[in-house]
Order: sequence, then structure tokens, then C-alpha cells
Amino acid sequence: QPGITTKELDRLAESLILSSGGTPSFKGYNAFGARAAFPASLCTSINEEVVHGIPSKKRVLAEGDIIGLDIGMKFKELYTDTAITVGVGSIDSNSKKLIDVTRDALYAGIAVLRPGAYVGDVGEAIQTFVEDHTFGVVRELVGHGVGHAVHEQPEVPNFGKRGRGIKVVEGMVLALEPMVTAGKREVELMDDGWTWRTKDRSRAAHFEHTVTVTKDGVMILTT
Repeated sequence: QPGITTKELDRLAESLILSSGGTPSFKGYNAFGARAAFPASLCTSINEEVVHGIPSKKRVLAEGDIIGLDIGMKFKELYTDTAITVGVGSIDSNSKKLIDVTRDALYAGIAVLRPGAYVGDVGEAIQTFVEDHTFGVVRELVGHGVGHAVHEQPEVPNFGKRGRGIKVVEGMVLALEPMVTAGKREVELMDDGWTWRTKDRSRAAHFEHTVTVTKDGVMILTT
């Protein structure tokens, strides 16, 4: 809601993780060549920020903002990863469309995931859906394997060609996560070493589920 800080959201997320018997998997995590470990349990990415936004008591949500909430949890030695983008109060129609298309693109990717499919099948499904709605697909950041670590192989791009890439097998656990821009698809890393934002400052949305590949298709493990 308007007026809440992203730091307050982070504290709430961490409390919920700990009360459920888990531990935050992002807090203290260091990857991607960052100068320092990620300092929070929740990634909070506002408006033109695509992913990995750092919570702060100085970042106050305003009416009309959109915010991506990305959370990772370790529970009984296994890791999951999930994200949503939501509006703050009333948002404009294009922001709502951006959120809806990004969410639906995630499910378009999930729909083609099964043993014998290829990672490229998933990327093509997501890319086609997004670009048919005239939005951009981020290339610099991708989905990934997950389960025994925060990030594992294989990489799962949100773009690609059917029949290309690694073949999917039963038992794989993957984090699918389309990152979509309202304008041009190019992004840049901010000075904090973690937050990615659109170069043209257009808004971005991000949705993610952790899924496991079963003999019949896929099971979604996150909500």
C-alpha cells in the first residue's frame, strides 16, 4: 500500500520465512560478480527496476507504482525461488497490461515444459507471447536450475528457438522467470552492484515459479 517502505516489506518477508521454519536464501548471498553480498531477504524492484532491488527505509511506495517482489527460501536443505509484480493502489492501464502479460508469459513457458522438451521450447513460448503483446524480453538475465543451491544449471532463457538447448528430463527443478519491459528490452546494472533497471527507464515486470518436471509434465512448487 502507499506509504510503506521496502525495508518494512523485507522485515515482514523475513519474519514469515523464519516463522515457517525456513531461512532466507537471498540474505548474505553473493553472485554475479557483486561487490558485496545481498543484504536482505526480499528483492524489491520498483517501476523501471527489473530485478534484485535492495530494500531501504528510504524507499517509500507511492500510489501508482508497481513493485516486483522476489523471495528465496531454504527449507529442509532445499531451495525455492518465486516472484510476483503488483501495483500499489491504482495503476495505469499499460502497467496493468505489463503485469498481466508477464504473469501469463510465465504460464505459457510452464505449459510446454515436460520430459523430452528443450529449454529453447520454453524460451520461444515466453518470447513469442511477450512480443505478440509488443513488450520486450530481457536478454541479460535468465531463469535457472534450483534446489540444492540458489542458482544451478541449466540456464533457462526467456527467449530462444524450439528444439534448441538442453533437453528437459524428469526430476529437473527449475525456476522460470520472465522479465519483461514496457519499452526497449535493454537493461543496465545500477551502482549498488545488484539492481538491474531498464536503460530507457520504461517500467518492467517479473514473475517466477519454481517447478519440478514430472513424468507427465510439471508440478508448480511455489505460490
